[in-house]
Amino acid sequence: MTDVADLLERQSIVELPARARCQALLDSAGQRELLGPFERLRSPWLPKQDIVTQADDGVVIMRGTLGGQAVVMAAVEPAFQGGSMGEVGGAKIAGALACALADAENGTPVVPILLLETGGVRLQEANCGLAAIAEIHDLIVALRAYVPVIGVVTGPVGCFGGMSIAAGLCSELIVTREARLGLNGPQVIEQEAGVDEFDSRDRPMIWSLLGGEQRVTTGLAEHRVADDIAALRRLLGERVKADVQTPARLAATERFENLLAAIDPAAKATGESTREQFAATGATS
Repeated sequence: MTDVADLLERQSIVELPARARCQALLDSAGQRELLGPFERLRSPWLPKQDIVTQADDGVVIMRGTLGGQAVVMAAVEPAFQGGSMGEVGGAKIAGALACALADAENGTPVVPILLLETGGVRLQEANCGLAAIAEIHDLIVALRAYVPVIGVVTGPVGCFGGMSIAAGLCSELIVTREARLGLNGPQVIEQEAGVDEFDSRDRPMIWSLLGGEQRVTTGLAEHRVADDIAALRRLLGERVKADVQTPARLAATERFENLLAAIDPAAKATGESTREQFAATGATS
């Protein structure tokens, strides 16, 4: 049982905006934001549809250290356009990863940390956003040979669409109990398959299938952490210094193929049945 005093002492990471998350997690000395809001890198596409832009396009990139280890942190702002990824924001993340790759190749490793609160590509600039997300995927895979690439999903927006693939490609994935992770979001599934298949208003059902605890139990994420800045910072401080390795969810393709073959698409999934299927096919870590 969680102690009440412990709860009162916690500072929620979920409640902070993207820039404050980076500032709270990085070592206080030496923080430096790259391509910040004063650079005025706004989306060129949103004004054409009378949508108000944001000066950083909803993505914060910050260099610094965490426990003394050099890192670059990219945080998506969930309060702007639902954390959707457009051309500029996607290019900022891709550029940060490209610089980290160049550093790694030159023998000065910088560990990338991705704070992912995003519904995926921004519909108003889909093709440009998709191209940027594809570049992010490519760079994550290249970086994994040199340094751990760490993804963090906290909630409540979750991580969906093409950026959920980015999360899945990370060397390590950290989630909170409040997090959600999936290729398609609840509203999209309901729209395409109907409310009988997936009721986007049924919060307990959604978290039982897509929530952070379920994703760790089924081996699709490595770590679950409390919604607490200090706890997340401690865990990140350990993981940025970890040896480079390929997690089981990326290496065990045959097990996941067996899982897909065993699924009956006519049967409605539940949290319990999903865990049982993962366990029966050995597709858990």
